[in-house]
Amino acid sequence: MSAQELRPAFVQEPDSALADYFRDPDSVLDSPVAWQLDANAALVDAMRLLFQGASGLVRLRLWMLLALVGQGKAFLTREELDRLFYAVRSEAVDSVLKRFREANLLTWDDSARQYGLTPLAQQVASMLGALGQNHEDELAGLLSQVVGADQLGTLEGNQVHMLQAQLVRLHHEFADAIASGSEFRLREARKRYDRASRLIDKASDTITTIIGSAKGQRAMEQAARGLGQAQSKLLAMASQFNRALQQVDRQRVTLGTTGITSTDVKRWLQTQPRLDSLLHDALHSPVGLAAFALHEMLDVAEAEFERDRPQAQPVEALPQSQTAPEGDLTAVALPTELGDLSALLAQWVREDAQYEEHMQAQADAPASSLEDREQRASETAPPVRAVHAALVGLAGADARYAQVAYKAQLLPLLGDAQAQELPGATGDLARQPWRVQWNNTLKAVKHPAVSHISGGTLVPAPLSPLRKEKKP
Repeated sequence: MSAQELRPAFVQEPDSALADYFRDPDSVLDSPVAWQLDANAALVDAMRLLFQGASGLVRLRLWMLLALVGQGKAFLTREELDRLFYAVRSEAVDSVLKRFREANLLTWDDSARQYGLTPLAQQVASMLGALGQNHEDELAGLLSQVVGADQLGTLEGNQVHMLQAQLVRLHHEFADAIASGSEFRLREARKRYDRASRLIDKASDTITTIIGSAKGQRAMEQAARGLGQAQSKLLAMASQFNRALQQVDRQRVTLGTTGITSTDVKRWLQTQPRLDSLLHDALHSPVGLAAFALHEMLDVAEAEFERDRPQAQPVEALPQSQTAPEGDLTAVALPTELGDLSALLAQWVREDAQYEEHMQAQADAPASSLEDREQRASETAPPVRAVHAALVGLAGADARYAQVAYKAQLLPLLGDAQAQELPGATGDLARQPWRVQWNNTLKAVKHPAVSHISGGTLVPAPLSPLRKEKKP
């Protein structure tokens, strides 16, 4: 293994938090799984460092870690490590030991000149113990965990859910084998089913205890109920296997009086390395076709040929020309409420302009006293327009709820930059010099269709520099 292979296979990414990947970071606080991950942050970091890098290097780290834990020693010297990993190149051993120390899986005692396995290494090795087992023994590993945790009183709901998921997966695999009708798949699945049934029978007392003692714990009770259902469904498949195998036995063909069945022939064919070599001699003697009653065969062939021949379609003239009907290009008219709202806002603009001219004339007149000047300054502010006045509009009590709601949906168009570029009534409304300011109050309205309207005001929009220059 070269030095290039011992380097990390990818660039170290900047560290981040779990909440950074959620739309609402506060929702992570409500997840018990996220809390457990934060509580086991050291274990997560150790696993991340252990699996970082190239595929072969990761396998080397796992092999060395499982070998270290399997020695049964808490402390080892460097000479013992060299004897244990004598088949591994020295630079690879040094790289892996360095990574173990970075992940807090291995410590170095300088005074005693020896390495020590940490409790974190034991925890990681127990989690990775399934890597050194046969995948078919997964049910045995899960059952041993559940039984051991139940004996120690540390059983949790997630362990029961994992066992339940394994039983459901086995049920689906066995059901697929039964539905396939293949004799070989059925017999192989039956072997696995018998092994799983024996394991479940040995752990049946513990499963019964878990189901009986789960009262009062909602999560454990649901997990135990699901485990019991999965166990019963799996054990009930024995009769299905028997019926499927009996059906296969009935379909088996015996070749004459030799006692050789089609299953024996298939097994023998599976042992042959080259099936094409079996037909080598047969290809040298091709089968010849011997035809009898040639005249009758010819008559039948002619009749079939005539019947299957497609008939030519008769020639049809093109249809006569017809005058196209007159079309109507009348465009769909916009609701009248759009124009009414725009006209009302424009009328308010004219009224405010007249009001400002009147107040400006009073302001230009000489004031007799200080109180008179202050009163004129306070009256120069334009009147405030309420939102409900614009929504109810001139129609008043005649306005329906749909008309008022439609006008409320049009108010966000005021001052919209994209809508101002549109031609027509929509653009005219967006170009009105008004802006909406909502508040969190409700305004009671004396109206037969609307009782309350969200409070808000319509204020004049600030003039742009171009409009200020054009203003006389």
